[in-house]
Amino acid sequence: MSLLQLSDVTLKFGGLTAVAGLSLAVEEGEVFALVGPNGAGKSTVFNLVSRFYTPASGRITFAGQDLLRLAPHDVPALGIARTFQNIELFQQSTVLQNLLVGRHRHRRTTLAEQLFHLPSVRGEEREHRHAVEEVIDFLDLQPYRDARIAGLPYGVRKVVELGRALASKPRLLLLDEPASGLSVEETQNMRWWIADIRRHMGITVMMVEHDMGLVGKVSDRVLALADGRRLAEGTPAEVQAHPAVIAAYLGTAAPSKAAGGRVA
Repeated sequence: MSLLQLSDVTLKFGGLTAVAGLSLAVEEGEVFALVGPNGAGKSTVFNLVSRFYTPASGRITFAGQDLLRLAPHDVPALGIARTFQNIELFQQSTVLQNLLVGRHRHRRTTLAEQLFHLPSVRGEEREHRHAVEEVIDFLDLQPYRDARIAGLPYGVRKVVELGRALASKPRLLLLDEPASGLSVEETQNMRWWIADIRRHMGITVMMVEHDMGLVGKVSDRVLALADGRRLAEGTPAEVQAHPAVIAAYLGTAAPSKAAGGRVA
């Protein structure tokens, strides 16, 4: 059974069909990428999985569980975490405090125990702090641990948001344009982190990304969308060479064999 499965999912906003009869399956342990132009429906798929949107028809399951029966705040408890195109962090809090927010789904103590700061609360806090420190070390965030988000460069904030998602120890990580706005060096670091997240942490990754250089280096499978519909699915090389993808995104010329390149 696939870890995440969308079956014939359709989403409409009034007279606009954002996703049309889309089916896809993400297997456990892989990196699965969605590519396509702005408005293709990529982030909309993430919002469907996160339960921000409810489809007009179709089925969405995670580890065999029907996601459409859940409220948005129930989804993280299943082991699904995500980042956003527009960074969503607490600007006046420190890096450490933002990462600790990612531990919320692992809290076991009650409000009463927390009010009296019982030993169980102190023990749980040590567990959360240890988990967050592991993420800080993994993402090389040590120099920024106690810095406020508002004063940090964009690239560092992007990494902090990734760290907050990792702090929840998800089973499935949704990355919405992880390389957007990053320098060449920062994008290279992101490539290594995504590979290590899958290889060493055992986390399944589903990402939306325009940078086909990054997609080609880290993805096992790629699904190309246009107007909420699937165009092609396969390895990065297969999708880039697919006639429908070439016609829709790259013009009539064959795609470049260079490592870089972007699908608009």
